[in-house]
Amino acid sequence: MATKRLAVVLAGCGVFDGAEIHEATLTLLAINKQGAEYQCFAPDVNQAHVVNHITGQEMKESRNVLVESARIARGKIKSLIEFKAADFDAIIFPGGFGAAKNLCSFAFDGVDCDVNPDVEKTIKSMVKARKPIGALCISPLLIAKILGDVKVTIGQDKGTANAIISMGGRHVTTTHGEIVVDEKFKVVTTPCYMLDANIAQIADGAENVVKAILEMI
Repeated sequence: MATKRLAVVLAGCGVFDGAEIHEATLTLLAINKQGAEYQCFAPDVNQAHVVNHITGQEMKESRNVLVESARIARGKIKSLIEFKAADFDAIIFPGGFGAAKNLCSFAFDGVDCDVNPDVEKTIKSMVKARKPIGALCISPLLIAKILGDVKVTIGQDKGTANAIISMGGRHVTTTHGEIVVDEKFKVVTTPCYMLDANIAQIADGAENVVKAILEMI
């Protein structure tokens, strides 16, 4: 049996302005532990802004999402424009504010946000190919923005859940490590750091998403 190949889309490096590092690395670990392979991708665009992760304040500098994501991927990463659904069995989007700032503009524009064109094209191509999509933390909101009537979870945050509903999605309240599966779109989601979680609970969520996805393939 051929080894399953999963794409993982990163949104920078660091919870406040990029991909959440625990969610990203634990997703990669879960993929490897369950016998599959991964390839990281990120859009080759500038970050919305750069945040000092000690003070929480915006910094007066510019960084590139692909270049910053390469820190997590240890340099083994490709521009999202190179992604082809035919080359992969599934795709996963870890969370972090970068998903809401760099992959789409939800952090600034709310339900009227725009989605990065390459991100939208990637997700729609996987749906068309009937291949599974995973999303952690805030990333399920991105899926709802693109697909509309899809069942997802971001945990228990009412404001974000209401935004998903406003986008046409269906939200299910969950707690640590729980997943929600939308059978129609083959979407698997879990809340991770949308809840007050510890790193072991993040690992549980990532492992459960990866396991469910691999069972769908």
